[in-house]
Amino acid sequence: MLFLIQKTLFALPLKNPVLIFSVILFIILFAPILLNKLKIPHLIGLIIAGAIIGPNGLHVMDRDSSIILFGNAGLLYIMFLAGLEIDLADFKKNSSKSIVFGLITFSIPMTLGTLSAFYILGFGILTSILLASMYASHTLLAYPLISKFGITKNRAVNITVGGTVITDTLALLVLAVIAGMTTGSVDSYFWYRLIISVLVFGAVVLLGFPVLARWFFKNFDDSISQYIFVLALLFLGAFFAEVAGFEAIIGAFLVGLALNKLIPHTSPLMNRIEFVGNALFIPFFLIGVGMLIDYRVFFRGYETLLVATVMVVVATFSKFAAAYLTQKIYKFNVAERLVIFGLSNAQAAATLAAVLVGYNIILNKSEIEAAAASGQVVEPIRLLNDSVLNGTILMILVTCTIASFAAQKGAQKLAISELDSNQEEENGISDEEKILIATHQENQVEELVQLALLIKANKNKSGLHALTVVHEGSDELNDKMAKKVLEKAVLTASGADVRLNDVLRYDVNVVNAITGTIKEKKITDLILGLNSNKGISKNFLGNLAEGILAKNNVTTFIYKPQQPLSTIKRHIVIIPDKAEKELGFLLWLKKIWNVSKNSGAKIVFYSSETTLEYLKQINKKMPINCEFEVFEDWDDFLILSRHIKQDDNLIIQLSRPHKPSYQSNMNKIPHYLNKYFTQNNFLLVYPIQLGVDGYDNLNLKNPSMPESIERLDDLGKAIAKIFKLK
Repeated sequence: MLFLIQKTLFALPLKNPVLIFSVILFIILFAPILLNKLKIPHLIGLIIAGAIIGPNGLHVMDRDSSIILFGNAGLLYIMFLAGLEIDLADFKKNSSKSIVFGLITFSIPMTLGTLSAFYILGFGILTSILLASMYASHTLLAYPLISKFGITKNRAVNITVGGTVITDTLALLVLAVIAGMTTGSVDSYFWYRLIISVLVFGAVVLLGFPVLARWFFKNFDDSISQYIFVLALLFLGAFFAEVAGFEAIIGAFLVGLALNKLIPHTSPLMNRIEFVGNALFIPFFLIGVGMLIDYRVFFRGYETLLVATVMVVVATFSKFAAAYLTQKIYKFNVAERLVIFGLSNAQAAATLAAVLVGYNIILNKSEIEAAAASGQVVEPIRLLNDSVLNGTILMILVTCTIASFAAQKGAQKLAISELDSNQEEENGISDEEKILIATHQENQVEELVQLALLIKANKNKSGLHALTVVHEGSDELNDKMAKKVLEKAVLTASGADVRLNDVLRYDVNVVNAITGTIKEKKITDLILGLNSNKGISKNFLGNLAEGILAKNNVTTFIYKPQQPLSTIKRHIVIIPDKAEKELGFLLWLKKIWNVSKNSGAKIVFYSSETTLEYLKQINKKMPINCEFEVFEDWDDFLILSRHIKQDDNLIIQLSRPHKPSYQSNMNKIPHYLNKYFTQNNFLLVYPIQLGVDGYDNLNLKNPSMPESIERLDDLGKAIAKIFKLK
C-alpha cells in the first residue's frame, strides 16, 4: 500500500502540489547558477528549463492553472516594476522620444509584417494585419536583467519602457478592432465605449490610486500590510485595464507609474517588491513561457517551418530596424541601441494574447453549425491557423533568446561606462560619507532611517550609524529601551539592503556623546530627530548652536516627521541669501538632489535671485524635477505659508551666527514652525561653515575645495568635485 502511494506521488506528470512547487524552486535556484558559468542569461535558462519539464518535453508537470496564475502574476510584475523604477523626471523629459520610438517600433513591424504575411505566406488581409500586430507588440522580458545591472534610469531604458506602452496599446487596439470586425461588432458604439472606458480607467488608476495609497501609507506603517496593499493595487489596476478593453499588462504599468513617487527607490518597501518579484513571480512566468515551447514544430511539415521562419525573421529584423533608426535619430551609442533592441525584441505577453484570440476566432462558424445540424462535420477555418500558433511559440523562444543576449551585452557596456564615469565618486566623497542618526525615541527612528536612506549616496551601503545615548547610572529598563531603538534602526535599514552600525554610548552629557561618536566614526552628516508631538522651545536654536553646532562642523539635519516621507508631494527648500558662500553649500545641496532622485517628489527652491542662479547652474549639470521661486525678505517669512500645503515637507537652511548666510530673523523660525506649520514635516539644515571647530579637522576628501564660491566659474569647479561630473 505504501509502495503504491509512493509510486503515485512520483508518477509523471507530477500531481502533488508540494513536489511541483519544490521542483520549480530548485529550477529557479540552479538554472541561473549553471548557465551563468556558460555566460548564458538566466532568463533563457528558465525558459529552456520550462521547455524541458513541460508537456512538450519530458512532461514532468502540466502547465496547469497554478503555473498560469503565477506566470500571469510574474508578467504583471515585470510591467509594474518598469513603471515603479522609471525615473519620472527623465520619463517626462524623454516623453517625445518615447512617443517617436513607440510609433517607429509599431509602424515598421506592422508594415513589414502585413506585406510578408500577405505576399509570402498568402494570408488574407485581416489575418495579415493581426499577424503583423503580434510583431509590433513586445514584452519587457529582459527588464529584470537590465535592473540587475543597475541601469534602469538610463535614457535608452526610459525611452524603451515608454515606447512599450505605446506600441503594445496600439497593437492591442488592432487586435480588438480585427476581432470586432470578424464578429461584426465594430460600429460607432464600439469606439464610444472604448474611448470612455479608457478615460475612466486612466483617471481611476493615475489619479485615484495615488490618493488611496497616500492615505494608506499615512495610517498604516506595518511593512507586511503595505506590501500586500501594493500587490492588491497592482492586480486591481490590471483587472480594470481588462474591463476597459486593454490587456492587463497596460494596467500594471500604469499602477507602477501611479505609485512611483510614493515608493522611494531606496525604501525597504521597494526592496521587498523587487525581491519577491525577482525571486518568485518573474521566474514562474519565464518557466511558464518555456512550457509552451514544442520542439516538434520542426517536424510538422513545410508550412509550419515556413511560417515560423518568416515570423522570426520579420519580427527580429523589424525590431532591430526600429532600434537602429531610433539610435540614428537621437545619436545614441551602440550599447544603448543594443539595450533598446534587447528590451523591445522579446515577444511573449501581447503576442500570446493576440495569437490565442486569433486562433479562437472561427470564420466559418455558421457553416459548422449548419453542418452539425445535418450530422456533418466541417473543419473550422480559423483567423490564425495551427501553423501560426506553432510558429508563434517558436518565435517566442528565438526572440526571447536574442533579446536576452542583446540586452545583457548592451547593459554590460552601459554599466561599465557609467562605472567609469562615476569612478571618482566611488573613490571620493561617497566612500567617505558617514551618516549618524542620533535618537532615543522608538516611534520616530524608522522615519529618521528613511531620511538617511533618502539623502545618502547610492554607493553607500555601510556608512550609516545609529546612536542612542544612555545616561550613566540609569536603570536596566532604560538600557533595554535604548537597545530596542537601535534594533529597530538596524532592521529598517536592512530592509533596504543597507548595513547600519548601531552605537550605544553611556554618558552624562548627550552633546559630548554625540561629539565623541562624530570624531571616532569620522561622521560627515548628522541627523537629529524632534518629537512630532512637541514643538520647538524658544531656546532650542540657541542651545543647539552653543552645543552640538559649536563642537561639530558636519552637515547637521534636524528633522521632525509628521507623516511618512513616501507620502510627501513636494519638498519646499528655503535657502538664505549668500548661502553659496558657505563652505558646505554643495555638500548639503547634494543631499537634496539625492532626495529628488530617490523619491521622485518635486523640489521647489525659494531664495534670492543670486543664489537661485547658482541652483539653476547646478540643475543644468544634474537636472532634477524642480522649480525656482524668488524669496529674499526673511522679515516676511510667513508669506510662504500661502504656498505650502499639508503634504509638503519644509527644508530650511539655517546658519550659525556671524556666518555669511546668517539672518537675524532665523531666530523666529521655531515660533513660526510651532504656530503655522504644525501639520508639516520640516527639516532644518546647518551646513559645514568655515571657522567652526577647526577647519583642518574636517572629514572632506578634497580639502582643496573652494572655501567660498564667488563666481559661477568657481561653482562649475566645485560641482565637478562634489557632484562628481566629468
